[in-house]
Amino acid sequence: MKSTKGTAAAKKSSPPPTPIAKKAPHAPIPSVPTKVEEKKKPVRLADILKSKNEKNYAELITHEAKPRLKNILVAQPQPEGVKSPYFDLEIKYKVKFQFTPFVTVEGVPGKEFRKQRITLNDYSGIIFTSRNAIDHFFRICDELRVKMSQETKYFCTSEAIALYLQKYTQYRKRKVFFSDTNSNKELRGLLLKHRETTRCLYIGPEVRSKDEITSFMTEQNIPYAEAVMYKTVPSDLKKIEFSKYDMMILFSPSSIHSLYQSFPNFKQGNTKIAVYGKTTADAVVDAGLKFHLMAPLEGAPSIIAAVENYLKTSNK
Repeated sequence: MKSTKGTAAAKKSSPPPTPIAKKAPHAPIPSVPTKVEEKKKPVRLADILKSKNEKNYAELITHEAKPRLKNILVAQPQPEGVKSPYFDLEIKYKVKFQFTPFVTVEGVPGKEFRKQRITLNDYSGIIFTSRNAIDHFFRICDELRVKMSQETKYFCTSEAIALYLQKYTQYRKRKVFFSDTNSNKELRGLLLKHRETTRCLYIGPEVRSKDEITSFMTEQNIPYAEAVMYKTVPSDLKKIEFSKYDMMILFSPSSIHSLYQSFPNFKQGNTKIAVYGKTTADAVVDAGLKFHLMAPLEGAPSIIAAVENYLKTSNK
C-alpha cells in the first residue's frame, strides 16, 4: 500500500496557484447571413438599345447667323418627274436647288459576288439601308437565278425604303419591318425582337463591320453576314464652282471622300453644310468641317424637314 504522506506534504509546501485573470468578454460575433442570391433585374430594352458613348448630334450642329439662301447644292441625282418636295421648297422659299451626284453607284457582277461565298437562301432576314441596296439585291437574285422564300423578312431603315420594295416583291406588312422615326435605334429594336428566329444579311456598298447597326448585332449576338452588292465611285466634281452655293447637302461619307478627291485643298468658308445620317455627320467632323443642320433628328425626321426648318428662319 502506497503512502500518501509525501504527496500530502508536497501539496502543503507548494505555492498557491496564481489566479487566472478573467478575460474581458468578447463582443458578440455577428451572425453571418446566409448568402441569398440576388434577383437579377430584368434588362430593359432601352438600356440595350442605348449605344455606348452615343453622341448627341444635336449638340454638334454649328449655330451661326442664317443669311438668306439662294442656291443649294444637293449631292444626289435630280428627282424624276416634276413632283418633288425640293421643288415645293423652291417655290415656297424662293431658293434654287442644283442636283449633282457626288458618287456613282456601280453594281457588283454576279460572277464577282459569288466569290463572297454567300448563299442568299441561307438568310431569313435582309437588311436594307437604301434604295440602291434593294435594286442591287434583286439584281443579284436575278443574275444568280435565286428566288427568295415568301417567308423572308425585310428590315428597312425608313418607311420610304420599305415601300420601295413594292417594285420587286409583294408588300406584306407582316414580313416588312421599318423604323417609323427613321432612326437606327428603332431598327435595332426590331432586329433584337427577331434575334432568335432570324439570320440576317446586311446589303451595302462595302463591309461595314463598325457601323451602328453591325456593331449592335455583334454585341447582341444576332447572327448576320455582310454582302457587298454594289460600290460607290467618286464623281469628277472639278467643274463645280462651290463659291456659287450657300449650302450643300451631303448624304454619305462617300460624298466627303469624293469632294476631297476633286478638291484636296477644299475650304468650307461661308458654305453651310447639311448632312443626312450619323455616319455622314461623323465624316464631316473628321474632315474638319462644320455642319449646320442634320436629319434625322427630333423635329427633323427627313432632310427635307431639316432644310425647311432652316429656311423658315433664313428665308422668312
